[in-house]
Amino acid sequence: MMIVRNCFVAKPGQASKLAAQLKEVAALMLPNSRVLTDVTGDFNRVVMEFEVAAIADFEARLQQYATDPVIREKMQGYTDLWLTGTREILRVV
Repeated sequence: MMIVRNCFVAKPGQASKLAAQLKEVAALMLPNSRVLTDVTGDFNRVVMEFEVAAIADFEARLQQYATDPVIREKMQGYTDLWLTGTREILRVV
């Protein structure tokens, strides 16, 4: 099993909006997902974390994101809400 974390630093005042948008889309396409916001560390940090069985499952999610018109519509404008982002893919041992 693998854990995928998409970590964003939102623009000031946009973290809750970004978190809500990510949570809505995660509910549609990412079972076993959660959206987290900062308590310590970088201000305005939003993390979307989900599980996949294998890297191929992650690639399938990327393909779904790129081609599903409902998901694309719900994610419209999200890049305007953050300054920087990273992705972590971790293997559960």
